[in-house]
Amino acid sequence: MAITNVLETNATTALNVVENMDMGLAQKLQDWFTPIYTSKYGTYFQQTFFDIPVANLALAITVFLFVLLLRKIFTKIVIASLQQLAKNTTTYYDDRIVSSLKEPLRFAFIILALHLFFLLIFKEGQFIRNILNSLMVFDLFWILLAITEALRGMVYGLTERFDTDLSRELGNFILRIIKFLIAAIGLGAMLQVWGINVTALVASLGLGGLAFALAAKDTASNLFGSFAILADKSIRLGEWIRVNGVEGVVEDIGMRTTKIRSFQKSLITVPNQIVANHPIENFSRRGIRRIKMTIGLTYGTTSEQITQIIADIKSMLQNHEGIAQDESLMVNFNDFGDSSLNIFIYTFAHTANWAKYLRIKEEIHLKIMKIVEENGSSFAFPSQSVYVEQLPEKTEK
Repeated sequence: MAITNVLETNATTALNVVENMDMGLAQKLQDWFTPIYTSKYGTYFQQTFFDIPVANLALAITVFLFVLLLRKIFTKIVIASLQQLAKNTTTYYDDRIVSSLKEPLRFAFIILALHLFFLLIFKEGQFIRNILNSLMVFDLFWILLAITEALRGMVYGLTERFDTDLSRELGNFILRIIKFLIAAIGLGAMLQVWGINVTALVASLGLGGLAFALAAKDTASNLFGSFAILADKSIRLGEWIRVNGVEGVVEDIGMRTTKIRSFQKSLITVPNQIVANHPIENFSRRGIRRIKMTIGLTYGTTSEQITQIIADIKSMLQNHEGIAQDESLMVNFNDFGDSSLNIFIYTFAHTANWAKYLRIKEEIHLKIMKIVEENGSSFAFPSQSVYVEQLPEKTEK
């Protein structure tokens, strides 16, 4: 009942605003035209075009263009002055609010121009009045949405007090709910303008509640999935994850879906119930990345050389700033390969960033090559030796 009262109040407010926004200007202009109609040229001005007196049509067009001119002056002078004043304050919220109100206020001038135009041509019937009232309701709720978006930073600040880790995610979620409620109330107010009984409409939803619940089952699952994601703090914006075969960077956690940007730069939309109900591999939270390799030396390498190479590689890794020293670090002569003496290297780079990881790995590869060269050995490559015990004897022809 409270919601319907709000809708009726907003619809009535919009109706009063539209009817009074001309401040009686149309009637005053019409009164000025009375002497023209009664003058010797009155018969000419009383001629009609589509049942509209020529004088009224000319006046309506002139007033319409004049209001559009006022709109431009308002933008150039008033809005520009307010923006300049806002820049001189210590907070940036007023800058954002003024900028966000620019387009809705400009749109209000168009509504005023249309209102005066139809009044002056005697064509503002109930249908036109309902359209103008709907446009005014739309503009009023556009202003509320614009202010909500302008205060996004304030919402982030409030959510940061409760949870610094998920301030942006919680802030985005709260803003979506607020915008949804504003849009829903605005739509209801527009329906009220057209005489649609919103109270009866809301009551009818109760009768069809079961059917609606069944139809909205997946939507509800996704909504509760978003609650679970935010509560578990399993993912955050900007993190690299893999879930249900989808891998990429999280761009947005919405009320229904989570958007992931793949490494091929395609945007993948995943329902929140899938994200919440499947294992999530979060690569960004591991802090380190594994480096695992096997290098093969030629069989001409002596045991002393292998021992020294292993010691030099281990020393290099222990003194490398890009290696996580508190994690496993192994360098061992691991295997006699078919064509090489294999040394196993296992360690972790002290970063989760892929670009930094590649730079660290490249540095290690180059240093290992230098160590092998300095110790007089070389890397083996797959090869086979063929031994021939006896060559076939030549037969004389």
